[in-house]
Amino acid sequence: MTKHLKIYLEYFGFDVSDYIQCEVCFSPADDIHHIDARGMGGSKTKDYIENLQAVCRPCHIRYGDKTKYKEQLKEIHLKYMERYGNK
Repeated sequence: MTKHLKIYLEYFGFDVSDYIQCEVCFSPADDIHHIDARGMGGSKTKDYIENLQAVCRPCHIRYGDKTKYKEQLKEIHLKYMERYGNK
């Protein structure tokens, strides 16, 4: 299990076998996306919950790593964290 997947699962109280929904369209999630990409812009220490978002493959392709959607993804993720996150 990757470090970022483990962080995501632990924060939301999921097990690896649980259904995880895409935070954007609510379809089944395929990936844990780094909103601020790990390899872009310097630091590779991007594995923290505020930067990790569950997405389906179509949303990952459509929105991931595209600067014009980054702020929108952050807003969606923060609302998701407030609603479903570790309390």
